Amino acid sequence: MRILIVDDSTYIRTQLKATFENNGYTVVGLAANGEQAIDMAMELNPDVITLDNVLPDMTGVDVLKALRHHKGLTKIIMISAVGQQSAIAEGLANGASEYIVKPFKDEELLKIIQNLTKD
Repeated sequence: MRILIVDDSTYIRTQLKATFENNGYTVVGLAANGEQAIDMAMELNPDVITLDNVLPDMTGVDVLKALRHHKGLTKIIMISAVGQQSAIAEGLANGASEYIVKPFKDEELLKIIQNLTKD
């Protein structure tokens, strides 16, 4: 399982990387903004992307729209402090498989990844 982590917070990127690697997943990249996320997603073709909705240069939904037609991507999990129902609905409508509101428990995220990647 190859994961790309997208979040403008160094702390969150580091926390997620440790959680994934401690549970047997491979983190193939860390992106701090939307432009990096799009470039890395197309280059690295990860199995899963964790995507913050609030990035310095664009929204997570903008990233979703840019990646929508990239056939190699399988699953995108939005992880954001923005928890309004409208933001969640917009993320899911634009291609996110799941939407997790910060703060969250590592076990919750790991369970979602396991469920999304069973097939």
